[in-house]
Amino acid sequence: MVVAISGATGFIGQALMKKMRDLGWSFRLINRDSFLKPDKEFLDESIEGSDVVINLAGAPVSRKWTDAYKQEILDSRVLTTRKISTAISQAQRKPAVFISNSAIGIYDSVNTHTEESTAFSDSFLAGVCKAWEQEALNSAAFTRVIIFRCGLVLGADGGALKKMHFPFSIGLGGKIGNGSQPVSFIHIGDLVDAMLFAIENHAICGVVNAVTPYPSFNAEFSDRLAKVLDQPCWLTIPAFMVRMMYGEGAEILLEGQKVLPEKLEQAGFRFKYPTIQNALVKIYG
Repeated sequence: MVVAISGATGFIGQALMKKMRDLGWSFRLINRDSFLKPDKEFLDESIEGSDVVINLAGAPVSRKWTDAYKQEILDSRVLTTRKISTAISQAQRKPAVFISNSAIGIYDSVNTHTEESTAFSDSFLAGVCKAWEQEALNSAAFTRVIIFRCGLVLGADGGALKKMHFPFSIGLGGKIGNGSQPVSFIHIGDLVDAMLFAIENHAICGVVNAVTPYPSFNAEFSDRLAKVLDQPCWLTIPAFMVRMMYGEGAEILLEGQKVLPEKLEQAGFRFKYPTIQNALVKIYG
């Protein structure tokens, strides 16, 4: 199996490639320089003859959003996905499947969401996700397209937990705001397995919610993390402080989405770490 993958050096990309190497799959790495190449060169080097294309590229969202950085968040997702979709449409031997990342930030913070939900947020991040997904879906006439709307991805080697570990490990962890915001999450191992499951299950296409069946909420998540690290959880980070630090990007921490993985469950996928306790104990226990 030949896999063309962008964002391979990121948290998800590294874990996914490790598992695929164990399966004996080979890779074509799509990096920033690849996206700068002329369309024909990009097609020949990255897409033509690949069995699977996986798009994980995108600038991190967990920092302060200036106008310039918001443009980078958008361009790093939309323009790269457009380049891949265009190449897929032009390939003589097209990939069997194209997996493109997205985020549950597309949904509003009021409703409970399955893949059928159309209750989308009107936030900047939701707008990015809509444009991002549409670029991937433009290649649906040429290959099977799967959009993974990822929740909070948990693992020791990256993502939010890597940043949270130190303050929580010395007893300085706590809830954010009132702590009532939903936290729909997935353990990195389950995410990798879900992606492999989707590649091999030809009936899966379109949007897939990459979250566990049991969403948490911020206060519970903070409390469980502190307990697993054998520390108290007594602090509250005020909402105004989060807004001062992250600007408009604070919405990621102060709002949340309650999301369910209906499509994965109906297809028979089984989560190894379905609850926040399962996931955190696996990582730190």
